[in-house]
Amino acid sequence: MAANHVFDPNVKLYDTVTASRSGRDEEEPKFAIGEKVKLLEDIVNDGTYPHAKIGTLIMPRGSIGYIRHMGEFLQVIRVYEVHFFGAGMELEIIGCREHELESMEDEYQSEEELNRQAMEAHREKMSQKAKKQS
Repeated sequence: MAANHVFDPNVKLYDTVTASRSGRDEEEPKFAIGEKVKLLEDIVNDGTYPHAKIGTLIMPRGSIGYIRHMGEFLQVIRVYEVHFFGAGMELEIIGCREHELESMEDEYQSEEELNRQAMEAHREKMSQKAKKQS
């Protein structure tokens, strides 16, 4: 017999272990794909990179990179794939947590937002043109 429960989309599904690890993330992503960011902390190998000893410096604090992709670990921990061009390190693309990064752009607009604005401007222009013709 099925339980008589109503699904509440506002309920956060996580356990206390992963919740404590993700406590510094914002509800919404802080950075967008393509955004220029600076690394606030040294990133050392925590064992996830198999070709270096644990504790080896992977990327130094202050390195500048660009958000390439965004994903989740264990469905609650946001991880940004950041490409650090020409950093001089063995790896150029690493996963970073939100609290490890700082935006280098005052008012970043994602490509999606720029496309949306261009489409709205085009539609407005076409609407004005149609009004003049009628």
